[in-house]
Amino acid sequence: MLQELRIQRLGVIDDAVLDLHPGLNVVTGETGAGKTMVVTGLGLLLGARSDAGLVRSGEANAVVEGLVDVPVDHPAAVRAAEAGADVSEGLVLVRSVSAEGRSRAHVGGRSAPVGVLAEVGEHLVAVHGQADQWRLRQSDQHRAVLDTFGGAAVRSALEAYTTVYDEHEAAVRELAELRQQGRERAQEIEVLEHGLAQLEQLDPQPGEDADLRVEDERLSHAEGLRTASAQALVHLAGDEEYAAEPVPNAMAVVAAARQALAGEVEHDPALRELDRRLAEVGYLVGDLAADLSSYVTDVDVDPGRLAFVQQRRADLTALTRKYGDTIDDVLEWGRTAARRLDTLLGSDSRIEELEQLVEELSARRDAAATALTAARTEAAAALAEAVTAELAHLAMGSATIEVRVSPRAAGPARHGADDVEVMLAANPGAPARTVAKAASGGELSRVMLALEVVTGASGGVDVPTFVFDEVDAGVGGAAALDVGARLAALARHAQVVVVTHLPQVAAYADRHLVVRKANDGHITSSGVHAVEGEERLRELARMMAGVDTGTSLEHARELVEQTTLRRAAATS
Repeated sequence: MLQELRIQRLGVIDDAVLDLHPGLNVVTGETGAGKTMVVTGLGLLLGARSDAGLVRSGEANAVVEGLVDVPVDHPAAVRAAEAGADVSEGLVLVRSVSAEGRSRAHVGGRSAPVGVLAEVGEHLVAVHGQADQWRLRQSDQHRAVLDTFGGAAVRSALEAYTTVYDEHEAAVRELAELRQQGRERAQEIEVLEHGLAQLEQLDPQPGEDADLRVEDERLSHAEGLRTASAQALVHLAGDEEYAAEPVPNAMAVVAAARQALAGEVEHDPALRELDRRLAEVGYLVGDLAADLSSYVTDVDVDPGRLAFVQQRRADLTALTRKYGDTIDDVLEWGRTAARRLDTLLGSDSRIEELEQLVEELSARRDAAATALTAARTEAAAALAEAVTAELAHLAMGSATIEVRVSPRAAGPARHGADDVEVMLAANPGAPARTVAKAASGGELSRVMLALEVVTGASGGVDVPTFVFDEVDAGVGGAAALDVGARLAALARHAQVVVVTHLPQVAAYADRHLVVRKANDGHITSSGVHAVEGEERLRELARMMAGVDTGTSLEHARELVEQTTLRRAAATS
C-alpha cells in the first residue's frame, strides 16, 4: 500500500503530506484548493510526463515523494531492486521537476530513469479520473477493457494471434517488394550476367595484371636490354662473340693482379690475405659473367609475344575500369556478383515460396483469430454479467450490460479480427446501445466505476492501490451513496484513494483528508490533514450546504450514521 505521499511546490501546493489508510481514503476541499494536484503529484511519482508549468511560481523545482509498503518479492519491489534500489524497509520513490523542465527520479535511494518509475508504478497504483470516461466513448478502448478482464485465456490467444499476424504481414511486405522490384531486378541481372560473361571469356588470373606489366616493360626494351648486357659481359669477361675488337676485361685484370702477387705472398700473411680477397673477386666476377651470359642468351626480341601481352593488358584494363582497381579486385567483384546473381535468379522461386507462405499464414492467422474471438466471446459474457450485477449496487438495477464481439468490418488487424463494444440497456425492454450514447454523464461514471471494480476484482489489474479522481462527477443523491458503498466495498481488499466533491462518498471514508487554502492562496504542510469527529462533520456539512450551520451539521451526522449502517449491513 501507499503509506505516505508528500508534495512540495507543485501548483498551488507548497508543502502537503498525506498519511494514507490501507482502506478508503477520501480527499476533499474547496474548489481551487488543490485536490486535483494530489492526483497530479501521484501521476508524476508514477512516471507521468512532467511539465515545467506545474512548478509553483517563483520556486526552483517541485518534488513528490512516496513511501510504499510492499513485500520484497512483489513485482514492483523486484523491478526496483533490479534498478539498484534498497527495498529492505519499504520502497521510497522520488520525482523532481525543475522550473526549466528538467526531471529527475530516485527509486529506493538510487537515481533512476523516469521510465523505471513508470515500470514500478504500473505494479502499484491504478489511477482513474474523469478523463477515463472518454475511454468508454471510444469503441477501440472497449476491446482493451475486455482483454484486460479476459486474463490469461485472452492474453495467450492474443499473443498467439499477433505472432502469426506479424509473420503474415512480413511475408506480404516481402512479396510486394519483390513484385514491385521486378523491372529493376531484371536490369541488374542483365548487367551482372554481362560482367560475369566478360570475366569468363577473358579468364583473368590472380596478379596477372602485375605480371604482364613487368613482361611488357621487358619485351618493349628487349633490344636495348640485350645490347647493354652484352657490353657489360665483354667488359667483365672479354667475350669475343659480343666484342668487335679485344678490350680490357675485369677477369683478365684480376688475373693479372694475382699474377703480380704470386711470387711474394709466401713472405707476408697480410699480402696472402689480400691475394685471397683478389681470388674471391675473381670468383664473383666469373659468376657474374656467367649470369650475364645467360641473361643475354635469354633476352627475347619477340614482336609477336609483345603484341599479345599488350593486347592482353588492354583487355584486362577494360575489366579494371569497370569492376575494380586491380585484377584481384575484379575477381572479388566476380565472386560477389555471382552470389548476387544467384539471389536475383532465385527471386522468382522466392516469389513462389512467398505466395505459398502467405496462403499458409493467412489460414493460420484466420484460425488464431477464430480462437481469439472465441476467448473474447466467452470473456464478454462473463464481463457483461459481472458489470450488470455491479450496476445493481450503483442505483442502476434496471440496467443491463452487453459486451458485443462482432467481426471487424475492415478485416483482421494486429489486435485481432473483432470489434468490441460495451452496450447498455438502461431500462428493461430498451434496446442495447453503445454505452457512449446510451448513458448519461452520471451513468457513464458509474459504468466506468463498475468496470474498474470488476476488472480489478478479476485480477486483470493486479495492483494494491486504486486512485479515483472525481470519478463520481455527474452523480448525486442516492446514486452517490451507492458509489460510496462500492468504493468502500473495493477498499475491503485494496487501498482506495478518492478525490471527491460528494459528501455521500466522503462519508464512507476510513480516513478523510481535507485540502484547505492558506490566507495567501498557497497550501502549506498543515493544509492537508486528517479530520475526525466534529471536524469531519463540519467538513461534510460544508460539502452539503456550503457552510457548517447547525442544520447542516445535523444532516452530516445523519449521513455518517446512514453510511455506517450500510457498511455494517454489507459486511454482515
